[in-house]
Amino acid sequence: MRRSFQFLLTLILAVGVLGSFSYAKDFKYVGAAKCKTCHNTKKSGKQYTIWKNGPHAKAMESLKSEASLKYAKEHGIADPSTDPKCTKCHATMAAVDKALIDPKGKLTMEEGVSCESCHGPGSVYKKLSIMKDREKALANGLVLPEEKVCVTCHNEQNPFHKPFNYKEFSAKIAHPTPKKK
Repeated sequence: MRRSFQFLLTLILAVGVLGSFSYAKDFKYVGAAKCKTCHNTKKSGKQYTIWKNGPHAKAMESLKSEASLKYAKEHGIADPSTDPKCTKCHATMAAVDKALIDPKGKLTMEEGVSCESCHGPGSVYKKLSIMKDREKALANGLVLPEEKVCVTCHNEQNPFHKPFNYKEFSAKIAHPTPKKK
């Protein structure tokens, strides 16, 4: 009896663990263009436009600046816009496991640090039926950005590091959904 209970318990745990791995693989990166569809209306607060005009969307461009090119030359980096040591913090696409990029999506290097860097891979939660329900969206891959996400790049390893104040800097890039009237 005890042996069959142990077997059953082991089987349940194995299914749970294996199931969680396949569940995580269900979340794929789709690119900012997919977010634009719903998040660029007046009702949504034009979040896409705010992001597009902000520093994260221009992160790859910053690798072509005079300061970046000078740093790269001094440190033996041929091209900071193609070197993984640099691009990992300047483009969502460079930072994620390639197996998690949806081949039907539109994630590109040029979009820089896009929506999914902060909010998680959107292949499942992007559906309106899921996004309308915050808890359902969170259960389907949506991430609420926290300081720990930001400091993976905004830290002392960044050669152009400036003291990072999460509250101050997150306010500068804020793109909230307007309150319903």
